[in-house]
Amino acid sequence: MLYNVITDGDDISYLPTPLGTALLIVLFLALLAAAVAFAGKKSSSGKRSSSERNSNPERKNASGSESRLDGTAAPGKKSGLKLGAKQLAFCAVAVALGTVLSNLKLYEFPFGGSITLLSMLFICLPGYWFGLEAGVITGVAYGILQLIIDPYVIHPAQLLVDYPLAFGAFGLSGLFTDKKNGLLKGYAAGIIGRWIFATLSGWIFFAEYAWEGWSPLPYSLVYNGIYIFSEAAITLIILAIPQVRAAFARVKKLALE
Repeated sequence: MLYNVITDGDDISYLPTPLGTALLIVLFLALLAAAVAFAGKKSSSGKRSSSERNSNPERKNASGSESRLDGTAAPGKKSGLKLGAKQLAFCAVAVALGTVLSNLKLYEFPFGGSITLLSMLFICLPGYWFGLEAGVITGVAYGILQLIIDPYVIHPAQLLVDYPLAFGAFGLSGLFTDKKNGLLKGYAAGIIGRWIFATLSGWIFFAEYAWEGWSPLPYSLVYNGIYIFSEAAITLIILAIPQVRAAFARVKKLALE
């Protein structure tokens, strides 16, 4: 059995059993590994572009592998394992910081949702560093981790919307990885994606909590918008500080080196 049924009056929810939790952990680790694979493509692409501008070009040796004119092997070929470990470390640290900060709640709302200290920003970072695919997969992995740590499931479709889809939307930051002001634009894209899925969940699965006189959709739009965009406003104010943006730019450079 992968889950237990919890009954509280008329309310029914589902909690993973130890076996279910173990499978979720395996899925989380597999998703991180997949994110690293896509992150490697981004880093390799960046390295190829850099090598093309290098004054010491590479050539193919008799075995078909790349080597420099001095006969030494191209550096990227021997450092694949190192790069993979580095990308895994960056993605894992982003997920870890997002998880820790998600528990530093400035305000928690009665029917779910909270304003935290920059937690959503850190889950947007893998997309900003490594592109759309790595960002979405890392966001889904973070959603699975949230499901392990603090599950609230009333329907399989609600699980899908509230965890992998809502948090995977943070990976939309990858659409702006190489754009001017990419961090700000990517963060905004991730936030809007998260808000859309949170709104869908509230509208479809939690309509009974709508304020008196409100229909479910407007209620869900406003309720979820309050905590999501409040945190976004705090984050954007912090990111407006030039030194903070410069620090994040340096971290991105380290991630891609």
